[in-house]
Amino acid sequence: MMTLSPPPFFVTFTGVDDSTLLPGMLALSARYPVEWGVLLDAAQEGAPLFPLEAARRAFQGAPLRLSAHICGAAARAIVEGRDPGLNLSGYGRIQVNHSRSGSSEREIRNSQLFAARSGVRAALQCQGEFPDDVRVDWLYDVSFGTGQQPGAWPAIGASQAFCGYSGGLNPDNVASVLARLPLTANTAYWIDMESGVRTGNRFDLDKCEAVCRAVFG
Repeated sequence: MMTLSPPPFFVTFTGVDDSTLLPGMLALSARYPVEWGVLLDAAQEGAPLFPLEAARRAFQGAPLRLSAHICGAAARAIVEGRDPGLNLSGYGRIQVNHSRSGSSEREIRNSQLFAARSGVRAALQCQGEFPDDVRVDWLYDVSFGTGQQPGAWPAIGASQAFCGYSGGLNPDNVASVLARLPLTANTAYWIDMESGVRTGNRFDLDKCEAVCRAVFG
């Protein structure tokens, strides 16, 4: 096994979509630093990746580290300065997936303000170097759930916000990718994966456990 230095602060597994996953999620969370990403989009609710309200409530009521990954009309409302009326109880962070081409100053400000009013921390996606803006967390993502891995990974500066990496990560390659990240010994970061922990378009807890073993030992 490769030596990873430093390991991520936590791993986000995005796309939990069925309440029957809950016992396994709890068991894995008791052993490893895991965040569970719950995708929210009213237009896609009930489709794979997007849990129904009953499943979301089950996740929200459990002692789990959760992040809400807000898509569609609700994400657009947030960056435009409107309240989409979401139930965010139980979530520690929100990721506002409003665009695949970055965020303007207004969109960053509105995301941060909405998160602050909701008592959570906001994250936005970037597709190049990590922005210097520390009002939100930043996830480097050129994959958008497709499993595409970038050719290079940006470095995280000492004065930058909490930053994360996503794109084509899975149990088979996560250790080798982490060994190549341009990080210093004291860098705090997270990694996120979606398609890499699915089998036949179903969320696969066995793959999540394999990732955790590869990353944390």
